[in-house]
Amino acid sequence: MNHHTRKANGGRAAYLSLSTLALTLALSACQLSKPVPAAAQIESMSMRAAQQGDVVAESRLRDWAQRQVPVAQRELGLLYLARPDQRAEAQRLFMQAARAGDTEAAFQLAQMLRNGAPGIAAAPDQAIPWYRQAAQQKHARAALMLGMLFNNGEGVGADQAQGARWLSVSSDLGNAHAMFLLSNAYREGRGVERNEAHARQLLEEAAEHEYPPAIQELAMAVQTGDALSARDELRAAHLLKEAAEHRHNNWNRF
Repeated sequence: MNHHTRKANGGRAAYLSLSTLALTLALSACQLSKPVPAAAQIESMSMRAAQQGDVVAESRLRDWAQRQVPVAQRELGLLYLARPDQRAEAQRLFMQAARAGDTEAAFQLAQMLRNGAPGIAAAPDQAIPWYRQAAQQKHARAALMLGMLFNNGEGVGADQAQGARWLSVSSDLGNAHAMFLLSNAYREGRGVERNEAHARQLLEEAAEHEYPPAIQELAMAVQTGDALSARDELRAAHLLKEAAEHRHNNWNRF
């Protein structure tokens, strides 16, 4: 092969390389220019991936997550959370989404840090800021967890007043468990001024939200009667039956 032929072949190779690079860049630009779906569409895609094992749906979630879409990062993290060998990656994705302001991601990250996972040591103290972030963004379960952690001194110094404060936030957001715990706090004067009337009001609200421990405790109160309510054995019987049914339904569900 002479010098001119080698030069021509080299020119063609360089041209092909540049053409391939240009095509790759064009495809990447095209991919990046595609509009990101709405959060509801991403969550629907996540359900397909989780419930149907749809590999195409999972691939799309990965693509959106790589494009730094917080909802996609969170949903992919939830998908990986169910796979023991991918939980470290789930934690990384939750961290990215939480830092971008995703409320549910902050809560899931806090849960992982509090409880630990295979290869991830439990660190309740590191969970506190993420629970707080989610609670401040009106995540009822995050506020509930903060209240419980402050009450129990887990990951933070025990502080009954702070515990009651966060339980109140969760209760106002409609969490029945928080209503029940806050009712006990008002009845016993833990972190708040003792107020039996408000305690009963919260207990009634928790029962209306079908929280079995609250229904059972309310049944015991009306069965014997007290300063807040007359004795009512018929209502007590109905409440006990309701509590048993809800416990049975929850057992079957989980």
